[in-house]
Amino acid sequence: MAIYNKEKPIIYNTYQMYLSDRLDALKIQFEQAQQQHFILGAKTVRGAYLDKERKRAQSKNYKDPTNSNKEKTDDDYNKAIAFCLNYPDQISICNSSHNWASNLYMAELMDQKKIAKDHPHLNFCQLFGMSDNITFNLAAKGYNVAKYLPYGPIKDVIPYLIRRAQENTSVTGDMSRELQLLTTEMKRRGLIS
Repeated sequence: MAIYNKEKPIIYNTYQMYLSDRLDALKIQFEQAQQQHFILGAKTVRGAYLDKERKRAQSKNYKDPTNSNKEKTDDDYNKAIAFCLNYPDQISICNSSHNWASNLYMAELMDQKKIAKDHPHLNFCQLFGMSDNITFNLAAKGYNVAKYLPYGPIKDVIPYLIRRAQENTSVTGDMSRELQLLTTEMKRRGLIS
């Protein structure tokens, strides 16, 4: 980033907010960006490796690096969004969440702070094939949104996609909402009765 993010954000760090130190890391790296005069690229995610991290910490006998519960992760996630929106010209955030509340939170904060919906440093992103209702509604309102598509060897991509689907189903309930929205749309189009 110190080399390539001088004029516009090109390089981004991913902040997995289920890790208890990521909010502090974001703030520390922002201080570094300020000192070295570059735009901090921050991709915020809740994270998909919580169980794996906890098991590893236990098996290797070191302190569990994860937040104690989902509420703490959600709180840190929203604090990260709020922090980034305090510096929209110095931090480029990619809010990579399938959680409708976190997307709504960022949109409402942007409105409260009177930050343009199409500010080039403020972006929303969801996985291709998931949370289309969030993506399309944000896009329709004029926000910067994107779908991301993982690629790579099947042995690596499939476990990743399974974790994403499990996370959405068990944690947010969004997959059942997605199914309901898809069913409603298919009925509207006369594809099912």
